[in-house]
Amino acid sequence: MTIKFLLMVNKQGQTRLAKYFDEHLSVDERRVLEGEIVRKCLARTDKQCSFVEHMNYTVVYRRYASLFVLVGVDSEENELAVLEFIHAVVEILDKHFAHVCELDIMYNLETVHFILDEMLMNGCVVDINQQNILQPIKLLEKVAKE
Repeated sequence: MTIKFLLMVNKQGQTRLAKYFDEHLSVDERRVLEGEIVRKCLARTDKQCSFVEHMNYTVVYRRYASLFVLVGVDSEENELAVLEFIHAVVEILDKHFAHVCELDIMYNLETVHFILDEMLMNGCVVDINQQNILQPIKLLEKVAKE
């Protein structure tokens, strides 16, 4: 599975986290892409499916409370596997932050990036095991406290 980007946005469309693995996009292109995709996904109803085609990407998204997690992949990827990955990300964040919310992501952005770095390498999923991912994060936090 090759992930091109991962976005976390709130219901108002404000980006709370953006992680890109596609090196070919400039900052301006990323901003435009984010705006178009977020508008497209937020405009959809709960009864519509969670997959959207946009340009040469398939965007898979899922809503958790007030937060949307959007993942852009190639059009050949399995959308259900991406949904499972999104769920794994949210479960790990939920376990680490004890009921993750938008503010946890905003105020602990570096930690969220560390967690995603443990799960993904160059857009490929390398691990989704909660213990394997959270153990190095806990060690980092332990060292930071000392």
